[in-house]
Amino acid sequence: MPTVDDILEHIGEFHLFQKQTFFLLALLSGAFTPIYVGIVFLGFTPNHRCWSPGVAELSRRCGWSLAEEMNYTVPGLGSADEASFLSQCMQYEVDWNQSTLDCVDPLSSLAANRSHLPLSPCRHGWVYDTPGSSIVTEFNLVCAHSWMLDLFQSVVNVGFFIGAVGIGYLADRFGRKFCLLVTILINATSGVLMAVSPNYAWMLVFRFLQGLVSKAGWLIGYILITEFVGLGYRRTVGICYQVAFTVGLLILAGVAYALPHWRWLQFAVTLPNFCFLLYFWCIPESPRWLISQNKNAKAMKIIKHIAKKNGKPMPVSFQSLRADEDAGEKLNPSFLDLVRTPQIRKHTLILMYNWFTSSVLYQGLIMHMGLAGGNIYLDFFYSALVEFPAAFLIILTIDRVGRRYPWAASNMVAGAACLASVFIPDDLQWLKITIACMGRMGITMAYEMVCLVNAELYPTYIRNLGVLVCSSMCDIGGIITPFLVYRLTDIWLEFPLVVFAVVGLVAGGLVLLLPETKGKALPETIEDAENMQRPRKKEREENLPPRQESRSSAKLKRKSVVSAGPEAELFPHHKPTPPNYTYPWTSPAGSRSPHSSLRSRFRLSYQPGSSTSPSLSSPRKMAIALLNLFFHLYISLSGFFLHMTSNQNTQGSCGSGQANIKKKRSEKQ
Repeated sequence: MPTVDDILEHIGEFHLFQKQTFFLLALLSGAFTPIYVGIVFLGFTPNHRCWSPGVAELSRRCGWSLAEEMNYTVPGLGSADEASFLSQCMQYEVDWNQSTLDCVDPLSSLAANRSHLPLSPCRHGWVYDTPGSSIVTEFNLVCAHSWMLDLFQSVVNVGFFIGAVGIGYLADRFGRKFCLLVTILINATSGVLMAVSPNYAWMLVFRFLQGLVSKAGWLIGYILITEFVGLGYRRTVGICYQVAFTVGLLILAGVAYALPHWRWLQFAVTLPNFCFLLYFWCIPESPRWLISQNKNAKAMKIIKHIAKKNGKPMPVSFQSLRADEDAGEKLNPSFLDLVRTPQIRKHTLILMYNWFTSSVLYQGLIMHMGLAGGNIYLDFFYSALVEFPAAFLIILTIDRVGRRYPWAASNMVAGAACLASVFIPDDLQWLKITIACMGRMGITMAYEMVCLVNAELYPTYIRNLGVLVCSSMCDIGGIITPFLVYRLTDIWLEFPLVVFAVVGLVAGGLVLLLPETKGKALPETIEDAENMQRPRKKEREENLPPRQESRSSAKLKRKSVVSAGPEAELFPHHKPTPPNYTYPWTSPAGSRSPHSSLRSRFRLSYQPGSSTSPSLSSPRKMAIALLNLFFHLYISLSGFFLHMTSNQNTQGSCGSGQANIKKKRSEKQ
């Protein structure tokens, strides 16, 4: 029986229906932008100073200008050290209502030197130098309360983490379309409620709800569009779906400039989400999901609708469907499978770090832009423009140059740009903007490359789990980034850029330790994943047809590996494994591990007395133990939510499952 991909080859892999669906879902991708990076405008912090009713009355009586009032009454304006903190968060401990104060330098009658006057924190609020408003100016999130702005952005990333982790289970359990509509409704409703929040606490609650469903909805849109198109278009469509997010950045800059008041801005970027509820009539359910739920009749009805929309005839022979997955034995993935073997353990830790780094640099550079001065709207617009050539370079290089070197270079360019920005003087604003745009382009490429390569490094049965666990570090990075940016700038404005430079350069170096995946089929087994960086056997270098074998013959072959001699070894640089050797990860005799069939595919050979031994040296043991400890601590935080999706064997977000489809087509032929 044909699969959905077989049918799409005849009725259109990317024709009118897919193009219309892509356009509708691209709108959803663009609407996600204000939630992800809207903190730049919603949480804009203008220059401010303490407000005092006594100073206001004295200024009115004396007829001071704004410059005179600040010169006479604001501490720290004439000093270079701590001037910002003193002028913005402290005030003179003076009774401004006493009649002895003169209109010309009123503090001279109290002390010959102003530095001798006592200071106190602001008591009556602040005056903000801005024509608009933000959550900072309305709720006074400055000075001692500035950490509340960090929390505002962190709480939405907590929602991203929980929502993205749980959406894999919900979308597979209840369907893509149903979950998409539910997330749209909750996102729009909570966004409106946030715009009318009476206080900071309620605003935080609705912000969390937006984060809980908004990224989940974005991911469902990604899944839907990649499941509607044919195999050859998935990668390009996935990248273009992310480009729609960049278009949203440009629109957000214009809307924020036109609406400088945060409540009106929140309304403007939220209300269009209610229009997405019309997708109930515009976008059908995914046929692939319907087939996985044994609803083949409904799936065939939708496929016929796609054929009619594309103007293609439905082949008579394609009147029944089957799922893309094998109907045979399925392995249950485990978190330990991500660190059980050396190469996959290395891949997992490097990918987790790169997801974390990409999130920290991408969000951090945008947040730092709002603190660096200059025209925030133009700077935001220019930096968003460079994401278009970033996407173009990815499409241009990944199938020509490869993945590893462009990915490493993009991380290093981002890190080097952050480091260079530290040493550029403020009067060379054009050079600062140019370097910042280079850094933004580099981290944008790195962000999209990690999504692509993540799915290509894991074997089929743990691919979905691997992508889910590693990409969740993106949200962990988003949680700490606001505290990293806003607290370090209190020490030194350029301090965050130094941190970004270090983590970016390290990420680029670590990428070079990963194998190149260009032109390679997705790994099917642990053996395939472990061999991606190992020299292939002589026989595998020959142009032989793909090996096709049943599960039973594969099991027989695995049983004969030990006794067949060097010719049958999985790893030619090792000696044959003694039949009675017990591996560290095998179950006790007589017990049956759910992964025993998997482990039998990957046997480390061992020759007693030889240098090739499964026991490692003490330093390496300690390093691996520390890495495993870090991984298990992280898993303990997210294990409850990830467990719901660990048994789902859906496609990875960057094109997982392609090797299975190619294998089945060759079997049919």
